[in-house]
Amino acid sequence: MVFLLISLTVLHLVTLAMLLIATLEKSWWLWAASEITDLWNNCFHDNVTNSWLCAATNENDWLQSVQALMVLSVVFSSISFLVFLVQLFTMSTGGLFYFTGLGQAFAGFTAFAACLIFTFHRKEILNDTRDLNKGRFGYCFILAWLCVPLLLISGVLYVHLRKKQ
Repeated sequence: MVFLLISLTVLHLVTLAMLLIATLEKSWWLWAASEITDLWNNCFHDNVTNSWLCAATNENDWLQSVQALMVLSVVFSSISFLVFLVQLFTMSTGGLFYFTGLGQAFAGFTAFAACLIFTFHRKEILNDTRDLNKGRFGYCFILAWLCVPLLLISGVLYVHLRKKQ
């Protein structure tokens, strides 16, 4: 049981780190090696100064919904981890971690919704006249998709986990 508890805690922290990276990093869509777009900025690599020049993305409803859902996912996962720690030290023996499991499941569902919206509405979100076939999804988008099953699995495991001595 101790192994399951440690494994679940590590899984929770790993998915939380992945969610933070997916939400804050600069690689949701790659146009070329020198141009990337994320949830917050459009960035171009300047070869002269060897630095990234970033400007805020054009706001639209689809982009704002993806931003909000990814931030909510991070918030749900963070709160569920804090609740897990409180439950771990205050709950009586034999209790179940329902609230923590529900928080992880909600985090998984919000990340899932954000990824789906970005997948199906990327033309409106990117708001670019270029052909989307010239670009590809970045690693942050893939990280967000990887978080979805991990969050849902950890949510189910938390619901079935009982506190023991």
